[in-house]
Amino acid sequence: MPVIIKLKEILSIINNIDVTTAMREGFIAYSNGNSVVPAVGELLFDNPPGDVHIKYGFIKKKDYYVVKIASGFYKNTQLGIASGQGLMLVFKQQTGELEAVLLDEGYLTNRRTVAAGILVVEHFSNNKTPTIGIIGTGTISKMQIQQLKQAQLGNTYWIWGRNRTKAEELKTALGNDFDIRLAASCKELAQNCNTIITTTPSESPLLQGDDIKKGTLIVAIGSDTQCKQELSSNIIRKADLVIVDSIPQSKSRGEVYQAVKAGAITENQVVELGKALQETQDLKNNTEQITIVDLTGVAVQDIMIASEVFKIINKEKSC
Repeated sequence: MPVIIKLKEILSIINNIDVTTAMREGFIAYSNGNSVVPAVGELLFDNPPGDVHIKYGFIKKKDYYVVKIASGFYKNTQLGIASGQGLMLVFKQQTGELEAVLLDEGYLTNRRTVAAGILVVEHFSNNKTPTIGIIGTGTISKMQIQQLKQAQLGNTYWIWGRNRTKAEELKTALGNDFDIRLAASCKELAQNCNTIITTTPSESPLLQGDDIKKGTLIVAIGSDTQCKQELSSNIIRKADLVIVDSIPQSKSRGEVYQAVKAGAITENQVVELGKALQETQDLKNNTEQITIVDLTGVAVQDIMIASEVFKIINKEKSC
């Protein structure tokens, strides 16, 4: 019988998993052709605004295949409900038997997204202790700052959000252990930070080319559908290095998709993250290099985190 694993149980063991290392393994397997990941299944809603992603696949010679359903309904907060929802299904790769239903309520999607951000900052920031800007004030923004601090990445964090009150609430929620500055604009944030992480569902650019200093790393994680865009295409044109988590996905969604559509760059000017992680020193040419990493979210991330969660919980139940 498959086990049903609820969020409380997932939270009790998640810190026993090195999620960042798991993401690295997943991205490398993907770029090296050692995974099977079909195109994203997607539902887009207008009233109320929201999107649902169905991501699935397997990594060759691993134990499981995974199907993930995750959604973002952006007016949920007005109802006192988290905007992110979802679950993951873990199946035996050899027999197709359902092993586990992870009722994670979207948490694992957030956690693996944040871990990918950590991985990118570790490998591609030009500074050992970067000043980090976070554009957005939601759950992922909070989690990203918490995990950055835990990973000893950054001492000072700048936050900008469309709603100043929500930015102030996020600062308060993080507490006095964090050095948080609130930016009046995205431009002010960019001028004070050498690493920027964007986390919003914006459908129009929040950062412009003239906002960005030399030597800046931008990790764009909000634009995961065809209509979302957080970065002006001029930023992509200005960049010395452009990395995507998935070249196939970048042809239909994300910042690179928007930039190619606008004629700012061509598809052959990007590097896939799994390859870039294996060639980091060759790709980092100088401290003034502008690097853009466009993360649209790849099923290998879900496969890795769901498999690791199930392995630990299954082991504990067997003891």
